[in-house]
Amino acid sequence: MSFTASLRDAHVIVFGAGTTGKPSADFLRDSGAEVLLVDEGISEPGIISSLDGVDLTKYLFAVVSPGWRTDHPLLVMARTKGVELLSEIDLAWRVKVERNPDQRWIALTGTNGKTTTVQMVEAILVAAGVNAMACGNVGTTAIEAVLRSDLEMLVLELSSFQLEWSKEARFESVAILNIAEDHIDWHGSFEAYSQAKFKIAERARRIILNKVDPVIVEGSRNLRIPVTFFSLDVPSNHEIGLVENLIVDREFVAKDAEALFELSDISPAVPHNVLNAMAAAGLARSVGIAAQPIASALKDFKIDHHRLEVIANHEGITWIDDSKATNPHAALAALQSQLKSIWIAGGLAKGASMDALIATAKDRIKAAILIGKDAPLIESALKRSAPSIPIVMTDPQLRGIEVMRSAVQAAKNHATEGDVVLLAPACASMDQFRNYAERGDCFAQAVKELSDGR
Repeated sequence: MSFTASLRDAHVIVFGAGTTGKPSADFLRDSGAEVLLVDEGISEPGIISSLDGVDLTKYLFAVVSPGWRTDHPLLVMARTKGVELLSEIDLAWRVKVERNPDQRWIALTGTNGKTTTVQMVEAILVAAGVNAMACGNVGTTAIEAVLRSDLEMLVLELSSFQLEWSKEARFESVAILNIAEDHIDWHGSFEAYSQAKFKIAERARRIILNKVDPVIVEGSRNLRIPVTFFSLDVPSNHEIGLVENLIVDREFVAKDAEALFELSDISPAVPHNVLNAMAAAGLARSVGIAAQPIASALKDFKIDHHRLEVIANHEGITWIDDSKATNPHAALAALQSQLKSIWIAGGLAKGASMDALIATAKDRIKAAILIGKDAPLIESALKRSAPSIPIVMTDPQLRGIEVMRSAVQAAKNHATEGDVVLLAPACASMDQFRNYAERGDCFAQAVKELSDGR
């Protein structure tokens, strides 16, 4: 019996009623399954918060949304009763195998830059005439994308949560952009987080890796698939690298080397974004894409909002929104993109330490305006490594626009003509905002109000 046929009249649980859970439940119901939707944080008709009184022995399997920890009591209960636990990615893979076996999947992960890079890959593939879509942990979910029979290739952004849960999906090639402290509260340790990232290599034919990331280089020693490194250095054989102002491929070429694009094609041409473009180019080359569409797509590519976005230049002060910098590694890249900044940071640290960030970036910080629940964590790191940097602590009880009005005014008080004010929080946003996008939008609104004299 086919997988889809087996769903008719089957009983299936979906854990999580959010971004991935709802599309998964919709697909299963459309396929004739009886779906039990479980979510402890959403109180709506048709959603339950516990498994009390549920006969788990009749359920064929359960689809687990990526935010659920593997040791969650409800999942332990289901597993104990013999219920198979599937990720949404593996659910989509089973559908792909049955409905669209010729569709090709490529994927990438990393602590930072995932969304930008999968969007770059999508743009390159489309420019090359491939009907492709970026999906997974960005925009469209995998189960929604795989139901599109016209798509020749999916470019999946995969989080550590998704990789922790996934066991079946297979990829033509994959990439890891970087690995730094993030989601330690969820995984329990940095080692476990790193191991989750490297699970992307277990079901791939080839992997594209960042040569300048020491954690990635160490992890690559145990891989059993072909490895292509990328870096900002002159490339050796089987690498992608930088030669003067050209990004050069010495892996996917018949001759010695081939130029893929120029530094001037990338905007902003800051180091981490150039590395993103190299990874995107490497994935594209690994599936047979020529150099010309890579260069043309990257030249036209515009990064999303809240990623080193200049939102205002007022009275000689430049205001930059990098609200997407939700961990120390991303914040470091943002700080290093400027000579010196008045830095707005803080929120939920998710178990990450701020010491390495401050020790590395202290010479680029003119003043620190701290927001959110874990502001004291950043304050302590600043006092240890850079006690001369002025610190302003905002009220952690503020929410939304009021947070940013306070932070923006404090930044303005420390700024003089020629200064940069950089929002690069190094933390998640959910203590004071709905998400990082709202945080960035509130920052832009507060800056506009200040510029308008309100």
